Amino acid sequence: MSEPGWALHPQLRDDTAFVCDLALSRVLVMNDANFPWLIVVPRRAGATEIIDLGVEQPLLMNDLALVSRALKDETRCDKLNIAAIGNLVPQLHIHIVARRKDDAAWPKPVWGGRRRAPTIPPHWRASSTRCAGG
Repeated sequence: MSEPGWALHPQLRDDTAFVCDLALSRVLVMNDANFPWLIVVPRRAGATEIIDLGVEQPLLMNDLALVSRALKDETRCDKLNIAAIGNLVPQLHIHIVARRKDDAAWPKPVWGGRRRAPTIPPHWRASSTRCAGG
């Protein structure tokens, strides 16, 4: 459930599409066809760091594990890159990117060095079954 006063940061809203809501977090897919790239956003107003979640930190870890497992199973990737950076978007959000040794940026980071290919694969759009592990 979203906390009163919580709203998705405009940059995240503009760069992603909704996938589903989990116990604590909203799951989004990045609008970039270059990489399978999900973003997990805890629905807590004012949270900018994981430590801001206090006793809800284990809920975030559960959400991250669920999303990570689903992405790994779906893509059969070589490596998951998981990061909470937030230099440009202060709202707490965690990137989970499926990487392959033959992807366009390997072994470098996916952000900062490449132009995005703005297309979201249809099968990554809203899917409550994917979030439920189905």
